[in-house]
Amino acid sequence: MDRGHDPMIARDLAVLWHPCTQMREHPDTLPLVPIARGEGAWLVGHDGRRYLDAVSSWWTNLFGHAEPRIAAAIARQAGQLEQVILAGFSHEPAVALAERLLALAPREPGRAPLSKVFYADNGSAGVEVALKMAFHWFRNRGQAQRTKFIALENGYHGETIGALAVGDIPLYRRVYAPLLAEAIFAPSPDAYLARDGESPVQYAERAADELRDILERHGHETCALILEPRVQCAGGMRMHDPVYLKRVRQLCDAHGVFLIADEIAVGFGRTGTRFACEQAGIQPDLMCLSKGLTGGFLPLAAVLATQAIYDGFLDESRERAFLHSHSYTGNPLACAAALQAQAIFDEDGILERNTRTAATMTSLAAELRDLPHIADVRQAGMILAFELTKNGDKATPFAAQSRVGLLAYRKALDLGVVLRPLGDILYWMPPYCVDDEQLRLLADTTRAAILHATQDAA
Repeated sequence: MDRGHDPMIARDLAVLWHPCTQMREHPDTLPLVPIARGEGAWLVGHDGRRYLDAVSSWWTNLFGHAEPRIAAAIARQAGQLEQVILAGFSHEPAVALAERLLALAPREPGRAPLSKVFYADNGSAGVEVALKMAFHWFRNRGQAQRTKFIALENGYHGETIGALAVGDIPLYRRVYAPLLAEAIFAPSPDAYLARDGESPVQYAERAADELRDILERHGHETCALILEPRVQCAGGMRMHDPVYLKRVRQLCDAHGVFLIADEIAVGFGRTGTRFACEQAGIQPDLMCLSKGLTGGFLPLAAVLATQAIYDGFLDESRERAFLHSHSYTGNPLACAAALQAQAIFDEDGILERNTRTAATMTSLAAELRDLPHIADVRQAGMILAFELTKNGDKATPFAAQSRVGLLAYRKALDLGVVLRPLGDILYWMPPYCVDDEQLRLLADTTRAAILHATQDAA
């Protein structure tokens, strides 16, 4: 892969600082790929090379690049109203989107529904909103001792300071630890951690029992528990049984603790249902949405809250109001994109189509299961992951210096597929427009990338 003569690379490296990147690795260790345009499931480089976007551009793209209906909705809105302050003003796209999201939100019998929407600019900002709402609500009620949050080991909720405080991935957290508020981390219900002979359900129950013990000790000083339902995405696409979510909901209720569902990556059909919480039949007190919310076109986040939480801020005092704000809160262009994205779910029967696509992914992944360095193949709807280890078992992870994931990534790029790893975990999270031929390319490329990356493993 020779991109050394692409003038875009030189221009880029002269001025840009890329996210989640050790810039010293560019351009030699880590390839830099200038993209000119997108077409459905494909990204097209400046040199004309095509790349299957198997990770949906950081899990944001739902229906394909340059989806014409969303592009047209943004263009229409741009000709009417591009931006207006949402403090003291309103506009149709923000109201209509809030109505739509609340109508779609998970509902649990006997529980008051989610009934208010607060907009933010991105996923991390949405998590910040939910954390602050939970803390401030209890303070408004005179329960100032409730200052702590419970989160899951190996969890990730973003990289702003508040969101980072409830994350447990050392690569992101360790450097900034002195800046972070204290959080309590409960054992992850990740089925990969189950003992030999222990089912995902049994392990989820055991993890829930440990959470019960934590809440018995700390429930009185805890304002909220935050988790990603069904899949801990940045933590390695680690998956848990829905029974854990049922137990969490019960435990939060028993201790008067709010449940925050971070559906930023797992929402909008990624795990098989519109929202992952549906698979457990539960409803959170606060739900964070972003990434696929606009179909991958524009940054936008929405935090859905109960009426009781909203009512807790109504007062004559402005200090008891929720004064969090962003300049672009509820941006009309982003809201218009999100409204069209939600319409596409119904127009195209997306969830039904995803069921068929996920079955094809299952079948293709089964062909790779016997490769010698695959310790686990796991799937939740349109998310499928391969755990690579030295001997194909949980006990022998690759040494960090082996850089197996990076080698696999580079090989996949050579073959025309974006297969960005999480450490030594390769995963498929393609846009929903992906077809059988593209999935076959994805499976064949994954096989070649794994074999290439592990060829020197002892």
